Amino acid sequence: MLIGFDISGTKIEICVLDKSGNTLFKHRTPTPHEYELFLSTLCQLVAMAESETQTHCQIGIGLPGAISPATGLIKNANCTFLNGRDLKADLCARLQRNVVIANDANCFALSEAVDGAAKDGNVVFGAILGTGCGGGIVINKQVLVGANAVCGEWGHNPLPSFTSERDGPTRHCYCGRDNCIELFISGSGLTKSAQLIGQQEWNAAEIITRYQQQDPQATKLYQQLIDQMARSFACIVNVLDPDVIVLGGGLSNVASLYVDLPRATANYVFSDSAQIVFTQAKYGDSSGIRGAAWLGLN
Repeated sequence: MLIGFDISGTKIEICVLDKSGNTLFKHRTPTPHEYELFLSTLCQLVAMAESETQTHCQIGIGLPGAISPATGLIKNANCTFLNGRDLKADLCARLQRNVVIANDANCFALSEAVDGAAKDGNVVFGAILGTGCGGGIVINKQVLVGANAVCGEWGHNPLPSFTSERDGPTRHCYCGRDNCIELFISGSGLTKSAQLIGQQEWNAAEIITRYQQQDPQATKLYQQLIDQMARSFACIVNVLDPDVIVLGGGLSNVASLYVDLPRATANYVFSDSAQIVFTQAKYGDSSGIRGAAWLGLN
């Protein structure tokens, strides 16, 4: 059996999958923001899950951060109490077994590649278009981490072919760089685009609703978003040429993306006949935790 953890700043979610992908147990609890208490909570949840399922499980953990290849310590986690900690070693010692840890976007991509919307693809790129913009790469059902543990971190590449004429003024990212992709093609990026044309109260959901109602300003924002997404995904296609690009996060629910985005992306790809497949995640918000469980087989 396989245990998966999905860690966020507000909640810890655990599930148990059998090797056919059936969910046997699921539980959610608030995230404690003290490290020792966090470790104890994870161990208690493992004990609960194994008691409920009467089995000894392999364990995978997905979190919004990464393990530094140089130090083995957690870095870039939004649960800041984890940064600088050797979470893997500490959990392995307490649980007396191996624990696999991966970025939440990698878990998302793995879930969809193993038995989700991209299960027939050999090369899969998973993109989470939510508040930010995360990415993960899976090749032959294996997560690609990379020498520097940054595979798939496309959200902090600069938006390709940025110009102020079509993209508006320069946007400054918390990472210290300017015009990062996630500042444009995320939900918060779309909201910012609306603010720049004077619509201070529009959020991403309202923009999409207004676009569907043929509002002229919302239509321009949507068309701008498609073009920015197309430029961003074309870089992925030119380098990785995935069989499938799976979309998750709030913007993945916009049905028209799957009609407009392949055609727009093809215009920026270095090919005269680019066939690009975009699909929505099969498991939605559950993809992350399912992918964490599948880490046990990686």
